[in-house]
Amino acid sequence: MNLAARARWVRVAGWLLAAWFCIGAVRAQTVKTQPAPPARPLLVDEVLASVVSRYPPLLAALIEQDIASGRLRQTEGAFDLNLNAGMNSTPLGYYDGRTGSVILEQALQSWGAKVYGGYRLGSGFLPNYNLMRTPAGGQLTAGVKINLLRDGRIDKDRAAQAQARLGEAAADPFIARQRLDFVRTATIAYFNWLGAGLRLSAAEELLRVANDRDAAVAEQVKRGALAPIVRVDNERLVISRKLAAIQAQRRFEATAIELSLFLRDGQDRPSIATRDRLPPAFPGTVDPDGTRLQRDIADAVARRPETRGIAISIEQLKIERDLAQNELLPSLDVGIEARQSPMQRRQPDIEALETRLGVEFNVPLQRRAAAGRLKTVEGQILRLRTEEQFMRERIENEVRDAYSALAAVVSQITQARRNVVLAETLEQAERLRFSQGATDLFALQIREQATFDARLGEIDAFNEYQRALANYRAAVANDGQETSARR
Repeated sequence: MNLAARARWVRVAGWLLAAWFCIGAVRAQTVKTQPAPPARPLLVDEVLASVVSRYPPLLAALIEQDIASGRLRQTEGAFDLNLNAGMNSTPLGYYDGRTGSVILEQALQSWGAKVYGGYRLGSGFLPNYNLMRTPAGGQLTAGVKINLLRDGRIDKDRAAQAQARLGEAAADPFIARQRLDFVRTATIAYFNWLGAGLRLSAAEELLRVANDRDAAVAEQVKRGALAPIVRVDNERLVISRKLAAIQAQRRFEATAIELSLFLRDGQDRPSIATRDRLPPAFPGTVDPDGTRLQRDIADAVARRPETRGIAISIEQLKIERDLAQNELLPSLDVGIEARQSPMQRRQPDIEALETRLGVEFNVPLQRRAAAGRLKTVEGQILRLRTEEQFMRERIENEVRDAYSALAAVVSQITQARRNVVLAETLEQAERLRFSQGATDLFALQIREQATFDARLGEIDAFNEYQRALANYRAAVANDGQETSARR
């Protein structure tokens, strides 16, 4: 190939290489500038789902169930099967016998009974009255002890177990109360964040209007249609609205930080909701149904964790009362024991099968400790019953007050919407007059500010509605069932 042909091939290769680089650059730029998918709006249901599944204080409250279960298991230890083994020896003395036993003992839940069984062996020289004396092959023994009066129907171990079982049940109202409070607080934090975001958008829109007008005012001042002081006034307005926008931005960031405690990411860390996740507006409202108020009050009294917690506390005190009454009773214990000698060789005074019956009676003559304890417990029960009645009245008042607040704010929303419409109408009319030279900038600023204030009032009314709705649902202990404040 001659030099001219080589030069042509070199030029062609250079063009192809340049074209390849250009295509690659275009593709890279296309990928780089491809818009990211829009962020999914953050809704209150997502926040509440995060609270229920990942909010650390609620998870800590759930541990109370494990603690209560551990206490119940601890009390069940009083009814564990026990192995008792022992050995005695008399190396010096008139009697040189040796004894040993292995006994299994099981406490029962009924009548404070205990059953036992095992093996005893005695050897050497033992006195006839020694209960451990056995034939050479030892004895199999079994027996039962029953408390007929005191500690028969209840005793300390069974009382502790029953109270621990109620303590395990008491963990549920505690957790339910925590969950209601956290859900209410998270709901309010979410709508504070949403309201702050909408306020920020309104402040930025008001600033944009002043910025857009500034160029037109400057042009009119240049042409002599407006006095220079008008431009100064508009610049002042721009600065004041910038300050308002900065304050709104700070308020939005503060509410986002507060909300992050309830909104958790995949690693259970606080997640700050960015502005691109703001929904465009508040969710709709529903007028409360007054015909359901009485039913909601009844449901609230039945479902509120406070009433359930007091009821469980009363049941625990009833167990304390039963235990105190038990201590007033005399003790009448009966025991039956059977012994079997498996081998034929035995002492003449020991039968192959022997039974023993024992009865023991004991009574404290004054029993002041038990009487004082019984009086104390009865007073505590009476006090809790009084508190329970007042709790029911307070719950009813809370539901009525929350319903009243909810109904009132619904009326405020209607008026706030009307106020925005009227303010916007007046602003449009004032803007038209300003463009025709029939009014000054100051009057237009007043109308713009009035519209801005009306929009903020509408946002605040919607926010107050969601706050009132959250308070109402917490007051009626809403667990997903329909209430008079349903959406």
